[in-house]
Amino acid sequence: MEINNAPRPIIVRERPQTNGMGIAGFIMSLITLFFGWIPVFGWVLAGLSFLFSLIGAFKKPRGLAIAGLILSIVGVVFIVFLYALIAALAADEL
Repeated sequence: MEINNAPRPIIVRERPQTNGMGIAGFIMSLITLFFGWIPVFGWVLAGLSFLFSLIGAFKKPRGLAIAGLILSIVGVVFIVFLYALIAALAADEL
């Protein structure tokens, strides 16, 4: 009986880096674009998506975090424009 004492190769796989806060901020900013017109929910969601994307922008990889940051800013601008339009239409009616 022959025993093989040759060294066995060790396979080390690196896990790809992920950015959980950046991904959460990106997804929340997408939701903000669709549901931002809901009065309280939209503002809370926009604030959280901006915060999560901003925190995720300081971690690697930054791609989705920066995209979420831009989308959350666009979402806030959209919400402000929408509320200004509603206020202007309401002022014309009086």
